[in-house]
Amino acid sequence: MTTDGFLNLNKPAGMTSHDCVGRVRRLLKLKRVGHGGTLDPAVTGVLPIALGKATRLLQYLQHNKAYRGTIRFGLTTATDDLEGEIIHSRPVPELSLEKVQAALPKFLGKIEQFPPSFSAVQVGGKRLYELARKGETVSVAARNVEVFRLEILDWRSGDFPELDLSIACGAGTYIRAIARDLGAVLNAGGTLACLTRTESSGFSIDQSLSFEKLERQLQEDKFCPILPSAVLGHLGAIVLSPEYTKRWFQGQRLPIPEMPIGSQEESSNPIPQAPYLLQVYDRDGKFLGIGQVANSETSTILSPQIVF
Repeated sequence: MTTDGFLNLNKPAGMTSHDCVGRVRRLLKLKRVGHGGTLDPAVTGVLPIALGKATRLLQYLQHNKAYRGTIRFGLTTATDDLEGEIIHSRPVPELSLEKVQAALPKFLGKIEQFPPSFSAVQVGGKRLYELARKGETVSVAARNVEVFRLEILDWRSGDFPELDLSIACGAGTYIRAIARDLGAVLNAGGTLACLTRTESSGFSIDQSLSFEKLERQLQEDKFCPILPSAVLGHLGAIVLSPEYTKRWFQGQRLPIPEMPIGSQEESSNPIPQAPYLLQVYDRDGKFLGIGQVANSETSTILSPQIVF
């Protein structure tokens, strides 16, 4: 059984992403295991895991993510979720769904966001959560992030109302910060009560594996890693001739037509402006790696970036 590929892990609550990597490493008896996108210990859902040589492909995965989360109003905490110390608690039974609906558009599109004090953002070579645990307060610049979708799933009124949201966003977006800032806009206070990542890097929760299911598949010798081609389709592809395949493995730069040959998927999109990245395959459909296409003075060149 080949172990070079990906695992779509459904991360349980209470484990860090590093803990998950360690457990996968032990279960599969692999040294090279990595993850694509940290999840807080309390967060569940999709955690892309790269196995073996596929760890070198993590940087090429898609960056967009999607979540289902619950925001509780009337509370603010040190961590912007229920894991942290409560800073302020005030019943807000007057808060209505209509007021929330009116405020949500402020958090759609390209927005500025200050990362939570307890986060992995680095300042002066140290993580914010390390500084926060020492009681140090540091000034952090706002970051530009993008939110593509905010859909209300449910609303529960009361002294501490709760809002269930479906959220699609770009890389670097903190859902805890959305909960905090939405509460501030509504003058009610808000914190993230629970969160599940439903999509990440081309993986969805519907096809994810729990640790229990992974262990069962391993015991029954049925586990099969996800092939790179299943999650790298956003890059486009090129198929090499036998001669070019040989030269590819020798690390040579290859002259190619301006139009990628043997594309793995039909697309009406125009060929991107060079330089750009492509998946590389041989004529048998075997994945060979990632190449960069760039124009030289006389031709278009495919340069190996990752030889798989």
